[in-house]
Amino acid sequence: MDVPRLQDTSLYETALGSDAPPKPLKISPTTFKSMVESLFDLLCEQEQSASLWVKLPRGKVWQVPIQTYCHHVLRTDPLYLIKTRKDETSDKEDDLDDSSTSDGSSASSLEFFSSVQDGNFPNNHGGAVMLPDLELWLPANSRLRREFFVVAVTPRLQALILAHRPRSARQSYSPVSISHAEETVAASGIMTSQESSERKTSLLGVCSFNPTTIQSILGGLASAIELAYAPYPNEHGAVAAHVAQWSILQNDLSQATPDVQVMDSLWTCHLRRQEVAWRSGSMTRRQADKAAELQLKNDELIHSIRIKDAFFQTTGQELRTPLSTMKTALSLLNSPHLKPGQRQRYMDLLTQECDRQSALITSVLELVQLDNVDAPPLLQPVSVLEVIPGVVSTYQPVAQEKGIMLAYTVPEDLPTITTLAPWLRQILINLLHNAIKFTPENGQVWVKVKRQGEYVQIEVQDTGIGIAPTDVPKIFDRFYRVRSSSAETASGAGLGLSIVQQLLLQCGGSISVNSREGEGSVFKVMMPIHQPDSARGERG
Repeated sequence: MDVPRLQDTSLYETALGSDAPPKPLKISPTTFKSMVESLFDLLCEQEQSASLWVKLPRGKVWQVPIQTYCHHVLRTDPLYLIKTRKDETSDKEDDLDDSSTSDGSSASSLEFFSSVQDGNFPNNHGGAVMLPDLELWLPANSRLRREFFVVAVTPRLQALILAHRPRSARQSYSPVSISHAEETVAASGIMTSQESSERKTSLLGVCSFNPTTIQSILGGLASAIELAYAPYPNEHGAVAAHVAQWSILQNDLSQATPDVQVMDSLWTCHLRRQEVAWRSGSMTRRQADKAAELQLKNDELIHSIRIKDAFFQTTGQELRTPLSTMKTALSLLNSPHLKPGQRQRYMDLLTQECDRQSALITSVLELVQLDNVDAPPLLQPVSVLEVIPGVVSTYQPVAQEKGIMLAYTVPEDLPTITTLAPWLRQILINLLHNAIKFTPENGQVWVKVKRQGEYVQIEVQDTGIGIAPTDVPKIFDRFYRVRSSSAETASGAGLGLSIVQQLLLQCGGSISVNSREGEGSVFKVMMPIHQPDSARGERG
C-alpha cells in the first residue's frame, strides 16, 4: 500500500486549484479583518459552535473576534489555533507571527491550553465544560507563513476566508514614522512599526462556501501539519489523531449542501459591520472637518484680537503725543520771561494740537463703529451729482486761502450708486482734505466723475508733492503718515484713508492710487451702480 506523500502546500494555491476555484481579489488587511469579524459575528448571533481552523496575524486586535466567540458560544467543537515558529534565520518580512511563548522562548512542541484555565477567553456558560483550544505550530519556512485564514465547519455552514500575501508586496514598503492611528495595523503584524498605513501590504483574498473547496483546504492543511510534526515523534501521535478527525469531516463535507439562509445571515452581518464602520468613519471625518473649521475660526479670532490690540496700542501712543506737546506748551506759557510773540506761538500750538487730538478721537470712533457693525446697513441709491458739489463748495474757502484752484466735473446723466449719502460725503471729505493739504500754493485739485462699466469712477487729482513709491503700499494702513518736511503735511491722525477704504468695502467699492513725487497724486474710487436688488438688507 502506497503512503501518500506529505507536501508543504499553499492553501491559496489549493483553493485556486479546486474544482470550483473562488476568484481572488486584491484586498487590504482592514477588509480581511472585517470579513473575519463578520464570520465570528454570525457564529455568536446564532450561538453556533463550529469546528474552526484559525491562522491570523499576531496582535491583540486580531484575537478579539476569537475571544468574543469563546465568550458567547458554548463550544462543542474544536478550535485549532495555527501559528508559525519564529526562526532568526528566516526572512523577517515573512515572519508575521510572534510564536514566542510567554517566557520569550520559541515553541518547539505541541501545546494544549484550556481557555478556562488560561483566562484569556472567559466564558459565561455557568462553568460548563468547554473543549480546550489546540495550538498547532508550523515551521518558520512553511509556505503557510504568508497566509492567514479562518475555516469554519458546521452542519449548516462551511466557510473559508483566506488572505495570501504575495512576495511582490514587499516592494511597496517604505520605512516612515508611525502615528498613533497606525498602531492597530502595526499590531496586526501585516505592517511593521516603521511602515506607513498609506503603504499597507496588499493581500490576495479568497472567500468560499463550497464544501468541495473546503475539503481540499482541509486536506492541504492536514498535509502541512503532519509534515511539520514528523520530526517530533512524541507529539506526532496526538497530532495524527486530530488529523484523522479532519478526514472524517472531509468525508462528511462530500454530502454537505450550503445553507442559503445561513449565507444570507452572514452577508447581513457583514453589511451591518460595514455600515457601522462607515458611520464611524463618517463621524470621524465630520469631527475632523469641524475641528479644522474651528481651528480656522480660532486662528481668525486670534488674528483679529491681535489686530485690535495693536490698533488700541497705537491709538494710545497717538493720543499721548498731542497731550505731551500741549503739556510742554502750557509749562512754557507760565514762564515770566515769555515775550508776546512767543506766547502767541505757544497758543497757536495748543490750538493746533487740540484740533489734532479732536480729529484723532473722531477718526478712531468712526473706525471702531465701522469694525463693530453687527448687521450690514441698508444701502440706498445715491446721486453723485447731489453730494459732490456740496462737499467741494465746503472746501473752496480752504483752497482759496492756500491759493489752490479747486474744481469738479460731474456729468448730469450719471446713474445712482449703491451706498449711503453720509458715507459718500465722508469719502470725498477725506480725499479732498488730503489733496488740499499736500498741494502747495498755486496748485490745482480736480474732482472728475465718469461711468466705467458697472461702476461710477470718482477721481480726485492734485498737483501736490506726490507719494514716494515705498510709501504707496502703506498709505491705507492705520496711523500711517507719509514722510514730509512740512509741519502742516506731517500733522494728522493717519486714519483718513483707512476710513475711506473701510467705507468702500462696506458698499462693494474699491480705491487705488497713482502718484509720482513732485508731480501729484490721483486717487480713483470705484463705486457700484445701483441695481434694484443690489442693496444689502433690501426687503422684497
